[in-house]
Amino acid sequence: MNHAEHTIRYEYGGDEFVFVELSESMNLEAMFKGMAITNKLRDKELSGIVDICPGNASYIIRVDPEVLHPRDLMEKLKQLEHSIGDYKDLTIQSRLVDVPVLFEDPWTHEALMRFRANHQDPDSTDLEYSARINGYESKEELIEAVSGYPFLVSMVGFVPGLPFSFQLTSQEKQIEVPKYVRPRTFTPERAFGFGGAFAVIYPVDGAGGYQLFGRAPGPILDVEQKLSDFSDSMVFPRQGDILRYRSINREEYDSIRKEVESGKFKYLTKDMIFTPGEVMEDPELFAEKVMRRLYHD
Repeated sequence: MNHAEHTIRYEYGGDEFVFVELSESMNLEAMFKGMAITNKLRDKELSGIVDICPGNASYIIRVDPEVLHPRDLMEKLKQLEHSIGDYKDLTIQSRLVDVPVLFEDPWTHEALMRFRANHQDPDSTDLEYSARINGYESKEELIEAVSGYPFLVSMVGFVPGLPFSFQLTSQEKQIEVPKYVRPRTFTPERAFGFGGAFAVIYPVDGAGGYQLFGRAPGPILDVEQKLSDFSDSMVFPRQGDILRYRSINREEYDSIRKEVESGKFKYLTKDMIFTPGEVMEDPELFAEKVMRRLYHD
């Protein structure tokens, strides 16, 4: 029995929710196991299930208690947990996505400088601080490390449309940074941030505590669904997507913004099928496969 199985915890959330914590730590194993369970639950199409929300190391189910009692749902979830078998062979239908990012842009730079008193190191920028504590000699080396490997979207949420993404590389190369000592009251829309081992893009202006590295020109939330990428959903990222945060210059950033404003922007995407076993066995080899597929196949 592995660590994730030892720590599985089932809880009620009021009258309409069941919460399941698969692991006390956020890791790929817990995320993939949660994905396997929630995918299988969707396939069953049980009456009374209102919503299924998978997370990094947990998931929560909203249920209509007049149709399906949360106690009965909890028993069904425990049965699913024991029936999934080797979830490492789960087939995941994914998208590889090229996500341009202007690192050290003027907008997030202005925001982070306004809130230096909230930061661990008021005398440096977020990039400089994050590079130093991760052992890089310069912020340019950190940017190269971020853009050099793709990221797997482990969950979407907290703020509508916000993708938490985990870099596909070996553990010793994982970038990790703390959140601000005190959160900012303002973060620009489409800011690219990093907190813990997760990279995110903020879908809207708002508060935030992640270290700010740059800004994406393309939206991840389109409430009016004007762009073709958002025809099926106002939220673009999906759990299981693989994103490559590609470093761009100001000229390309401005060009993409014009495409967005004219309604012509479209993300470069490629469909891909993979299994959790492929990722967990050798994340760096899998990352190389992803990069070839996205840009060369």
